[in-house]
Amino acid sequence: MFESGLEVIEREPPILDVEMLYPIHNAKYVASIKDFCAAGGGHLDADTVASKESWEAALRSAGAGPAAAEALEAGVADTAFLAVRPPGHHALSARAMGFCLFNNIAVTASHLAAQGKRVAILDWDVHHGNGTQTTFYESGEVLYISLHEFPFYPGSGWLDEDGNGAGTGLTVNLPLPAATAGDVYDAAFTRVVVPILKSFAPDWLLFSAGFDALAADPLADLMLEIPDYARMSYRVSDIVPVGRTMFFLEGGYHLEAMQEAVAASLQGLAGAFPDLTGAESPIRSWQVLDVATAQAATSWDVS
Repeated sequence: MFESGLEVIEREPPILDVEMLYPIHNAKYVASIKDFCAAGGGHLDADTVASKESWEAALRSAGAGPAAAEALEAGVADTAFLAVRPPGHHALSARAMGFCLFNNIAVTASHLAAQGKRVAILDWDVHHGNGTQTTFYESGEVLYISLHEFPFYPGSGWLDEDGNGAGTGLTVNLPLPAATAGDVYDAAFTRVVVPILKSFAPDWLLFSAGFDALAADPLADLMLEIPDYARMSYRVSDIVPVGRTMFFLEGGYHLEAMQEAVAASLQGLAGAFPDLTGAESPIRSWQVLDVATAQAATSWDVS
């Protein structure tokens, strides 16, 4: 896929049964999106636009995950990359935002959790997945780990947001300052992300795979390079068995760089582990990582 050198099996996602949205989204909200699109669409907020065709596109985007899980369980492929639009991780129960109508990854995570599966979500989009965090913040069902630029849109995701009630400790935020590069990301994976995932021992690992943390991306200020995505995927490649990983495409606004980063992510999961690029993060990034690690250590064995 995208010159990854890996064999690709292409499938069109099905239209999701609307009732599968209801564990995540308010029924009145779902109906309002249907009606809004049927009326021709327009602006849902300053960033989020829908058209007449967006209703079907959103249902197919939300339906891709459950369908991919079924295919992976049948042994069709080793992993799934869901190149869907609209994206999902900003969508709240009753609000569209950040280009997102329905929370695709949350729909799939909830579907799998309802089957008794342990599900972890790893979100490396440059923007915090506020919708996903809110969905599972108190549930105790799903582990949510996010690495993102902070302060930045949507304004959430500080390190002290770590869950509540049954979900205490199951939200892990690593809010990184502008100019953070792959060296700090790699350290965050070895010090925090990987130990927590191994301790949680998920049955499924779902990636909110945004590629807007790339240095080439025009909408953000982090400094990841293509090889960094292979390193991140490789670091977590042994967390779940083969056939139990899915990538959900989130953000990414430099199409050529995103294409290469997608390929690198899949290559990393398949065993590629390139050297660090040599880009150096500012001291502030390392300091934030230290504080975030200390926060995570209140719930997990990390150092």
